[in-house]
Amino acid sequence: MHDGSTLDALLRKVGLLQESETNPLAGRMTALLSLVSRLPRRVWYEADAQAHDQRFWPQILAALPAGALLIFDLGYTNFQMFLELSAAQVTFLTRAKSNLRHQVEQVLFLSAQVRDQIVWIGKDDERQRVRLVEILHQGKWYRYLTSELDAERLPTAYVFALYHQRWRIEDAYAIVKRLLGLAYLWTGAENGIQLQLWATWLLYALLVDLTDSVAQALNQPFAAISVEMVYRSLYYFTQAYHRGDASDPIAYLAENQKLFGIRKYKFTRTYLIKLDLTSAQSP
Repeated sequence: MHDGSTLDALLRKVGLLQESETNPLAGRMTALLSLVSRLPRRVWYEADAQAHDQRFWPQILAALPAGALLIFDLGYTNFQMFLELSAAQVTFLTRAKSNLRHQVEQVLFLSAQVRDQIVWIGKDDERQRVRLVEILHQGKWYRYLTSELDAERLPTAYVFALYHQRWRIEDAYAIVKRLLGLAYLWTGAENGIQLQLWATWLLYALLVDLTDSVAQALNQPFAAISVEMVYRSLYYFTQAYHRGDASDPIAYLAENQKLFGIRKYKFTRTYLIKLDLTSAQSP
């Protein structure tokens, strides 16, 4: 999964920015994350905060292995890139515009709540066959495009469920910016911004690994564990460590998960079916 996010405004208290009339934005970042592990595969920085998401397509395409499934939002819609993804043997899944012009070739499934069809989109050299899946959920129609035309390899219900796992990248940005402090830039120098960016994503990766280990110790899914509370509880572990009362952060956090509020007791699934996400070659 991938998406972009604008970095927050820089401070004007030091350096060349003191004479600036406004607080300039620090730039823009785009991340490519594993849907399974939530860990970053690639992170890119662009100093131009107004850079369009489409600018990052060449880097994204170059970073994808053949056989990958790529999930992205509506802002990355680009018929030419759809063709290039297919040529690179990368399957994509994204939202479809409400005014998408298409020509139906084959109906795979049709009911009052679900429409699954193979359609033609685009013009001239960009004309291509894709799969259009439309699902009525809680009174609203959700529409998706995917290059996977085989409904057995990607069942209709999984189109909906997989795309709605894309919120994981929004969670990642919230953690990196608000919890780990990337919303507060230390410097106005581009090199300094990048140093803070990479350091924060490295810390994020370590925090995700730690949270995953705590989830395993509690025999719970990752989504049932609060990443924020794992992070905030590390303070108490360090105090216990210096007192000689604890040596293993995973065991300590798992043992005191109720005291620290590490487990989300009101955790509920927000998708229609249970997904057994795996990165195994033959799940």
